[in-house]
Amino acid sequence: MLLNDNVAIITGGAGINGLGFATARLMAAQGARVAILDLERADPAAAAALIGHGAIGLVADVTDKASCDAAVAGVLKAFGRIDTLINNAGITQPVKTLEITGDDYDRILDVSLRGTLYMSQAVLPAMRQQQSGSIVCISSVSAQRGGGILGGPHYSAAKAGVLGLARAMAREFGPENIRVNCITPGLIGTDIIKGKLTEEKKAEIAETIPLARLGRADDIAGACVFLASPLSTYCTGITLDVNGGMLIH
Repeated sequence: MLLNDNVAIITGGAGINGLGFATARLMAAQGARVAILDLERADPAAAAALIGHGAIGLVADVTDKASCDAAVAGVLKAFGRIDTLINNAGITQPVKTLEITGDDYDRILDVSLRGTLYMSQAVLPAMRQQQSGSIVCISSVSAQRGGGILGGPHYSAAKAGVLGLARAMAREFGPENIRVNCITPGLIGTDIIKGKLTEEKKAEIAETIPLARLGRADDIAGACVFLASPLSTYCTGITLDVNGGMLIH
C-alpha cells in the first residue's frame, strides 16, 4: 500500500459526499492513519467512524489559530507524528463583484486562505522535527481561469492566494524535505453544487470538457494520495490540474 505508516490530517473532511471525506477514505485504504478535522456541527467523529481503519475525528475551526494548534496536538497525542496535511476546508459563494460585501470577503478568504496558513503553521513544527512531510493545498480551476461556474470573484481570489502561499512555502521548507503542492479541481459533483445546477446544465457543461463528464470526489482523492506518497518525492511547488481538460494551458 502507498501510505503505510503515514499519518494524514484532512481538514473539512466530514462531509460524506465531499472531497475531504473521499480523500480520507482512500488514504485509509492505502494504509494511512487518518485524522478528519471539521466543525462540530459536521460531526467529524461520526465521519471517522464510517471510515474505520483507526481513523479519528477532531473538532477544529481552521479560521482560529488556537483551534488548529489544539487539533494538531490531538493528532500528535493519538498518532505520534504527522506526515501529510490536506488543506481541503473551503467555502464558496455565487455572487458578482459589485455584490461582494466586506463580510462576504472575510468569510470566504478566512476559510480557504487563512485556514490554509493556520493549519500549515500548526503542522510544520512536527514536520520540521521529522525532516519530512507533505502539505497538499486544494485550490481551484477558478483561480487559473478567472472565475468558476459557482464561486464569486472573492472565491477565485482566495484560491489564487492558496496557490501563491503554497509556492512560497514550498521554497521555504524544501530544504527540510517538506513538500508543498496544490491541486486545482475543476467542477466536481459534490454537495457544493447540489441544487445549484440542473441535470441539463450539468450535461451541457460536460459537453465542453474533453473527458466528457464532471469530476468525482475520488478523482481528487487519487491526486491527494499521489502527492502524499513516495511516488511524488521530487514534486514540490507544483499545481496539479484535475479538471478533465476543462482548462488546458
